[in-house]
Amino acid sequence: MFENGIHLSAETYRDLPETVQRLDVREQWEYDLARIPGAILIPLGELAERVAELDPARPVAAYCHHGTRSLYAVRFLQGAGFRDLAHLAGGIDAYSRLDPSIPRY
Repeated sequence: MFENGIHLSAETYRDLPETVQRLDVREQWEYDLARIPGAILIPLGELAERVAELDPARPVAAYCHHGTRSLYAVRFLQGAGFRDLAHLAGGIDAYSRLDPSIPRY
């Protein structure tokens, strides 16, 4: 799925097919402020205990505020056996510049 690498632009992230699991690894308070519709919220600190909520047979595209935590999530998921992984470079901050309906914080 992610033949062009793991770092996705906001435009590419926006255009992902519905088969991709969109994973938000931010904290609940951040999710309450702004979120990308259709994302599954699993904060990075809970990912190890909640990884079973994701389907390893389907692609996962993670995001966070600026892109650092989502990259850690991708690395963790690789170690957990997931193979088709990417993250939103620049995080929701970059995405909100593309979609002004999503507040910046």
